Amino acid sequence: MRNLLTDIPGLIVGHATDLALGSGVTAILFDEPATASVSILGGAPGSRDTALLEPEMTAGGVDGFALGGGSCFGLDAAGGVQAWAREQKRGAVFGGVQVPVIPQAIVFDLTNGGDKNWGRFSPYREMGYAAAEAATDGAFALGTVGGGTGATTPLVKGGLGSASMETRAGYKVAVITVANPVGNPLVGQGPHFWAAPFEQGGEFGGLGFPSHALSAEDLKLRAKGLPDDPNPPTATTIGLVVTDAPLTKAQAKRLAIAAQDGLARAVHGAHLPFDGDTMFSAATGKGEAVSPQVLTVLCHAAMMVTARSIARGVFVATALPYPGALPAWKNLFG
Repeated sequence: MRNLLTDIPGLIVGHATDLALGSGVTAILFDEPATASVSILGGAPGSRDTALLEPEMTAGGVDGFALGGGSCFGLDAAGGVQAWAREQKRGAVFGGVQVPVIPQAIVFDLTNGGDKNWGRFSPYREMGYAAAEAATDGAFALGTVGGGTGATTPLVKGGLGSASMETRAGYKVAVITVANPVGNPLVGQGPHFWAAPFEQGGEFGGLGFPSHALSAEDLKLRAKGLPDDPNPPTATTIGLVVTDAPLTKAQAKRLAIAAQDGLARAVHGAHLPFDGDTMFSAATGKGEAVSPQVLTVLCHAAMMVTARSIARGVFVATALPYPGALPAWKNLFG
């Protein structure tokens, strides 16, 4: 296990990163259509093709996902991923037309620095295509890459993370996230992560919780866009949790909800009014769907890997190359 989304067989992951822009796109594509759903709990989401993921909707499998920056402009990225998938003959055929289904969620990173004066059309469609073209079933970069390029947190740089585990039921669960939350993944103003109880193998520093009992100062809300903050909040955590177990669409919905629990364990102040917190889910397994008991095990795993992935993305991130850019965790505590 590489502790990455690509520990799930049958999918590929690729990034497109533009440091001058201060934003990027991550594409995830499946070898075969996957059963999928979504949970949207943030107050200000930005997404494409999420309604069709609800269990009562007709759509069956999806061909991939896009996770990106750019706020509403960034929703162009799914079109680029879709164009690549269509060239590869992926997607269902309707009346002789290949139609790949590529849902997307975005984060708001427009005010993080970087040159956002791109002219008439945004660059995100081309970045979506480039991310799909670069996709691999092997190791991929974390931190200030792809959809996590422009991500921030209240105190340090945010970023793209991933984590995986094998469950007692014999199935794997893995996740990829972009941590750009309004709330704080750190305990107070120190180096410790709220996700510390779930950490495996020192993947985000191995510091554990603070040695002292948590104080009122530790529990204080540190968030972007509060009344004493003149800056508009760069907001939203998004991600995709995948299992190799066979699930129904309704079970996939439950898996996405469980991943949101991991988000809330990793970020002190989640699902806030300015956040667009969105977690996709997908299942690549074939055959009879798992029992409710096995689904319980998978949901527990989804919660844990999501919390770990968010912290890992912040831990690995590097600061953007601009004067006055938000420092990375490693700049302050590494």
